[in-house]
This record gives sequence, C-alpha cells and structure tokens, in this order.
Amino acid sequence: MRSYAMIAHMLLAVVALTMLMGCPPEDPIDPVEPDEPLSGKSVAVMITEGFHDGETLEPMAYLRDRGAEITVIGPEVGTVTAYNSDEQVEIERAVADVSVDDFHALIIPGGESPAALREDETVVDFARDFFETGKPVAAICHGPQVLVTADVLDGRTATGVGGIADELRDAGAEYVDQAVVVDGNL
Repeated sequence: MRSYAMIAHMLLAVVALTMLMGCPPEDPIDPVEPDEPLSGKSVAVMITEGFHDGETLEPMAYLRDRGAEITVIGPEVGTVTAYNSDEQVEIERAVADVSVDDFHALIIPGGESPAALREDETVVDFARDFFETGKPVAAICHGPQVLVTADVLDGRTATGVGGIADELRDAGAEYVDQAVVVDGNL
C-alpha cells in the first residue's frame, strides 16, 4: 500500500514540473496554472529495471491526462519490472537513440532504477546535457542520484529520499528535507 506522504510528494513534484514546463528558463516567475493543459509538450521518463511503480506510473498518468506526450526512455528498449510490485513498463526508446531536443521535460523516478541508470555513461551524459539546457528536470526520491553522477547539482538546493542526503551534500547541493524543492529548472 502506498503511503499518503509518498503520493503527496510525487504529486507536488509533478505539479512543480508542470508549472516549470509552462515558462521558459528566462522567465521563471510566470508558471502555468496547475490545471492548464500540456498539449504539445513532450516529457521523457527515464527508468530501467527496479523503478518505483507509483513514482513512475502516477506522474505519467497525471501528465498524459493533461495532454502531454510521454516517452519512456532507458538504457535499452524492452520491458522492465518495478522493484516494489509486479508492474511492468515498456521502455520505448533507448537513451542513445533520442535527443535532448526531442523533449520539453525529463522525469527521473526513484526506486532502485537510479542506481542502475547512473552506471550507464550514455544515460548520465543525456541527463547532464538535458539539465544544462535549462529545461525542467524532476528527480523523485532516489532520482537525484543520476544528477549527482552527472555532476550538475553543485550550488543547487535539492531534496530526495533521506538516505541520499549525504550524497547530495557531497555533490555540492544544499539538501533540504522537504516534499518538493524547485531550484531553477530542478
């Protein structure tokens, strides 16, 4: 059973992401309203084996319901299974076969998936390149581990599951124990 705190954390993160998607990096003061449609926006959800079901499927459903086009990307195309349930998701495109320019936003859900993703140099390079464009990046729970490896968190304020707090600090981020943190495009 999913905890209400986890669901609230995930929904706040997705709402923050959708707000950021409504404004270009040059104008972060004017986000879209949370109920504004996202038609024409393309979001990459980056996972691999061991993803967290709720942190992956619920943001995907929320964004699809608002009109965003979702593409699941990962190290290779194929079916992967959640670590915390029997849920399976199809990775539609390999990271090596997509471009940062294909997407308006990137979501990196948690679970055990980020630990595996960060071991793949192509994935880490993609995450770094995406982050550096200034486009929105939502990293949920353990998701920031990929950004730690991509070396993009120095000087940023970030959150994540408490177990990675020291890792975030070691990467130069100011860790805060909050459900959602927005710092620029993060």
